[in-house]
Amino acid sequence: MPNGLARAALRFRPAAFAGTFVALAMAALIVSACGILLETGLRAKVPPGRYANAPVVAAADQRAHYGTGDSADSEPVPDRARLDASLVAKAARAPGARAAVADVTFPVTETRAETRAGARDTRARDTLARTAHNWSATAFTGEHLTAGRAPAPGEVVLDHARVGDRVTLTTPTGTRTFRVSGTTDTPQVWFADEEALRLSGHPGRIDAIAVLPRPGVPTKTLASQVNRALDGKAEIHTGSSRGTVADPALDEGREILVALGASFGGTATLVAMFTAAGTVALAVGQRGREFALLRAIGTTPRQIRRTIATEALLVAPVAGVIGCLPGVALAAWWFGQLRDRGAVPRPVDLAVSWIPLVAAVGAVLLTALLSGYLAAHRSSRIKPGQALGEASVERLRPGWIRTPLGVAALAGGCVCAGLAASTTGADAANAALGIVMLFMLAVALLGPLVARACATLFGLPLRGADAPAVLAAANARTNSRRMASAITPIVLAMAFSSVLLFLHTSEDHVAAEQRREGITADHIVTADGPGLAPDAVRQAERAPDVTAAVGLLKTSVLVPASGGALQAATAQGVTGSARALEAVQDLDVKEGRLSLGRGEIAVDAGLAADADVRLGDRLPIRLPDGTKAEPRIVATYGRGLGLSQVTMGRAELAGHVTSAFDTELWTKGGTGAGLKDLGTVLACADHTSAPSMDRELNSWANHVMAAVLGGFAAIAAGNTLVMTVLDRRRELGTLRLIGSTRGQVLRMIRWEALLVTVAGIALGTAIALATLVPMTNGLTGQGPHIPPLMYGSLVAAVLALGLAAAVLPARVALRGETLEP
Repeated sequence: MPNGLARAALRFRPAAFAGTFVALAMAALIVSACGILLETGLRAKVPPGRYANAPVVAAADQRAHYGTGDSADSEPVPDRARLDASLVAKAARAPGARAAVADVTFPVTETRAETRAGARDTRARDTLARTAHNWSATAFTGEHLTAGRAPAPGEVVLDHARVGDRVTLTTPTGTRTFRVSGTTDTPQVWFADEEALRLSGHPGRIDAIAVLPRPGVPTKTLASQVNRALDGKAEIHTGSSRGTVADPALDEGREILVALGASFGGTATLVAMFTAAGTVALAVGQRGREFALLRAIGTTPRQIRRTIATEALLVAPVAGVIGCLPGVALAAWWFGQLRDRGAVPRPVDLAVSWIPLVAAVGAVLLTALLSGYLAAHRSSRIKPGQALGEASVERLRPGWIRTPLGVAALAGGCVCAGLAASTTGADAANAALGIVMLFMLAVALLGPLVARACATLFGLPLRGADAPAVLAAANARTNSRRMASAITPIVLAMAFSSVLLFLHTSEDHVAAEQRREGITADHIVTADGPGLAPDAVRQAERAPDVTAAVGLLKTSVLVPASGGALQAATAQGVTGSARALEAVQDLDVKEGRLSLGRGEIAVDAGLAADADVRLGDRLPIRLPDGTKAEPRIVATYGRGLGLSQVTMGRAELAGHVTSAFDTELWTKGGTGAGLKDLGTVLACADHTSAPSMDRELNSWANHVMAAVLGGFAAIAAGNTLVMTVLDRRRELGTLRLIGSTRGQVLRMIRWEALLVTVAGIALGTAIALATLVPMTNGLTGQGPHIPPLMYGSLVAAVLALGLAAAVLPARVALRGETLEP
């Protein structure tokens, strides 16, 4: 009997089951896409690259660790962490090691200025960014000479020159001319070992140690021996993990994929399951009259529950499988975009296995079963006569379980909002993230009460209008549960999309404002390749009419946040005096005085408050390569978001970055023509409007997440409205039979749809503001910036979807203009 009832329900109520199918398929799409990204992040690997012939590689830990015991955690270092060169000899003393070779890599710039005969070349001013290494590394890279010999001090090996040529190379320590001692086939620059260490910009520090085994020594044995020889001062890599040493961007790419798959995926999955459960509950709830009749003719509660389970088994697995197909496509597109934008290394491939697909199908099946059981729980247990009475008139009494839970969620959201408003920085963001979820949970649990309040409030203007408007207001007020099922996904779409979109616009607005007010330079010079020449500041100071010039080495450092955690902060290392810096940058100093002496640092006031430090305190930071330092705070300023959150002397940073070249040159006075030989000269307006790559990636990620979550919720809202309208055929037919015209009925439907969408937009906007206000105040010190055009477009899209989803099925329902039996 249950199987027969399920098949009959599927055959005679296709609209309800089609809506359920769409909701479950969309949920499977979200779950499978996020699961695939998570699995890709966990399994991501790249080829060992230059370490392919070195079975064991020792490298520094690329994470900065903090805390102890259960609170221990770590943060990836902004740049590459390196090893002390003295560890090479210790690794070589491992019993199974045939040789231990240091690997040193750094950027150089080649200036093609003259040929061997000394004649001027037509490309005399051309520069070429190259990568330089120490010659001993050829022992494991397989490089070999095509002519000449290995380099001695003052010599190099190149690919495009002839032995005896003179080449001009700019290294982090300066520009000088070298003699070509040999040539190779690959476009790299090779120095003598000692000279490579000295020219790299981080003398005494090496990138990694490649350990070659003695004949017959297994890799596992050698790795254990090297680990003991180095006494835990390096991480030992074998097999596929060597690719992490060859391409340090792999760790960052993994973090991005895991964050999308786990953090965003967890939220998206909850939203998807929550929305799908609401749709299933609506479909089951619409059949209250049917279940009441079944109870009246003797059907047992167990039979009704088995019928619902059978219906779920008929719909959910098929919807899950079909939803996984576009889910794979979405994950592939998303992953491809991340790889194209440089967030994920090119060699990493998308991992698609059965695990996330089966998890998605299982999740939608479980959601369908649980939501169906809960929706039909009361109808299957109450007495038949009482069931018929409740099926004919909506029960107004609130539930004794969901109402207290909804009130608790509402109170929790208010508490989180107050907590976020009283904190700054990352704490404000972390506290505020819970606000939207708690308020959404409150809206879902208190749905009928919220819908009745919205119908009363927003229905007031309709009561003085024509008959269709009055009837629409009365319908919304009387059928609050039906209205709640349509409002909830609209609130979801507005709340999540607004938070994701307007958080970024708020940060961008404040950053642009700070850059606009803080840049007082007349010209900003940038360079292609690794950066500007080491003497670029001195050359600029000698240019006509230049009154001040500073070089800026742009990087990031790790600074303490509240609770002892570490967080990344933008940093600038200054070449030049503090007076020259003040001439080209107005950092809006709040306390103290700018100074660039050794062991001194100036920080953004918000960062100082977040770290709970004051003027004169020592700030424990991690330099770009993870080295610990405790400079003294000599000034705090207010324009860190637009310029840099940390300012210190270049010497404090240069030895701890891969590329020790200045990134930008800022000048006061002079002309663009007088500076063009140093690099690309930008007007200040061009620099102000140029977003960073990280900010572009964050903006794109926020827009994609808003599109995924908001689009899913919008489709769910439209799907719910369609199901609701198609279920009202009897009601619409009755209106036609008592004399209402087709136009009047459609106007009533339009007014109802407008009331539902306006209520959903208002609630979603309120939740978004409750989240954004404390979040943006903590992050930027200002309220949210909501562009009117963007918000208007979002509202217009929701209104158009709501009206279309209600009016189009109503036209279909009215086409026959007959009363259903």
